[in-house]
Amino acid sequence: MQTVFESLGEEDRSRAHRALHLGIVIDEHRDRFERGDFLIRNLLGADQTTGAIAVGEVVQEGQTVQFHVRDAESASDDLNMLLAADRAAHPHRPLGALVFSCCGRGRGLFGRPNHDAGAAAERLGPIPLAGFFAQGEIGPVGNRNFLHGYTASIALFAERDR
Repeated sequence: MQTVFESLGEEDRSRAHRALHLGIVIDEHRDRFERGDFLIRNLLGADQTTGAIAVGEVVQEGQTVQFHVRDAESASDDLNMLLAADRAAHPHRPLGALVFSCCGRGRGLFGRPNHDAGAAAERLGPIPLAGFFAQGEIGPVGNRNFLHGYTASIALFAERDR
């Protein structure tokens, strides 16, 4: 981990110092890993003597992991990308939505209030929208649901496709 940290430029090193996480691949059977393929977990500590790191998840020997840095630009890009993908897959406007954002987002991350609700309203159009800040959000990675941190989960309500 020290080698990775030292290889970073000054700006990335500063970001890593503030918000470094570990991504754990959910589906090892892929040729390539991209956004959305990792379950992101907090780094809880490190032992410089042994090189061990502690994370908030069970990691199996041989499992692919990757360091991730949380920042406002990436968080905003991810949210907008997922909202756009949903709109492309489901062209009919939803009837309503619930937005569950982590307390670690909002003004503290984005520098302004209502970022996630604003992005949802902009992408989804004029629909009823409600939600709250939480200390953990449930959402999928691959075909499984997990309890996440520092995320926004959105539940969309729509009529059943015929």
